[in-house]
Amino acid sequence: MATKDGGISLSRQRQRAAFWFLAPMLAALFLVAAWPLLRTIWFSLTDTLLSDLYGGEWIGFNNYLSIRTLESGRVIYRGTLVDPAWWNAVWNTVRFAFVSVLFETLLGLIVALVLNAEFKGRGLVRAAILIPWAIPTIVSAKMWAWMLNDQFGIINDMMLNLGLIDQKIAWTASVDTAMYAVLMVDIWKTTPFMALLILAGLQMVPRDIYEAARLDGINPVRVFFKITLPLIRPALAVAIIFRMLDALRIFDLVYVLTPNSAATKTMSVISRENMIDFDKFAYGAAQSTLLFAIIAIFVSLYIWLGKVDLSGEGQR
Repeated sequence: MATKDGGISLSRQRQRAAFWFLAPMLAALFLVAAWPLLRTIWFSLTDTLLSDLYGGEWIGFNNYLSIRTLESGRVIYRGTLVDPAWWNAVWNTVRFAFVSVLFETLLGLIVALVLNAEFKGRGLVRAAILIPWAIPTIVSAKMWAWMLNDQFGIINDMMLNLGLIDQKIAWTASVDTAMYAVLMVDIWKTTPFMALLILAGLQMVPRDIYEAARLDGINPVRVFFKITLPLIRPALAVAIIFRMLDALRIFDLVYVLTPNSAATKTMSVISRENMIDFDKFAYGAAQSTLLFAIIAIFVSLYIWLGKVDLSGEGQR
């Protein structure tokens, strides 16, 4: 019989072994994530320019908010926190993230339920449904840009032939339709990803529960809301978190489809614009830092309000 001291010693050995196994991954994570983040925060507190990355001087929080009082007594506020273009980008990003994740979750759930059913050729359908997600985002964006082109795009041609519109629409150039175009492409591409994660949760639900519900004559709709949905809730929550993280930092799809459009410009796009195009590297770094903070707040609130258990303890 093992002694108490022996058990503690074995536990410590396992902890040390686990640490050494994780050490390379933690070191790589620090190099590719933590260090760039810390450097970005540092740059945001300086007046660094892209043309002189090592010549910046410390200016504190002036890139976020600076208050200057003129001799006339007038107070001037400057910085990202009072920049209308920044808040427009924040609104665009939040709106895009909310709408895209909502529709992708609903459509992904429907697709996952269909793929979870028994039917002939299910494996082929499961593979085919992942094609939009497997296509690189840049390729998808360029493909849809041609399809949505107002002069020779297939979307306008089909809608004209069906009588749905009476004139061609500049989907990605018009302020009224640009965001809808981006949302449509993103939902088309990312719904399979949500379906895949939700399907993994559905596969974990014991079949005996459904058999018992069928024998008891319970309505399928009630089975879904009382059995299926509660049991896949952890998988659904994780899928939404992953997708929300991705949606809040959307860049490539917006940049390719609608460049320099105020109607669709997101936080990532405006940050890159200031850092690279306008040579305001520190200002763009401040916006990148705020983007990180906003994403952290959104995800933390979702985990807290939804009581999401990411440790896996609730599944034991």
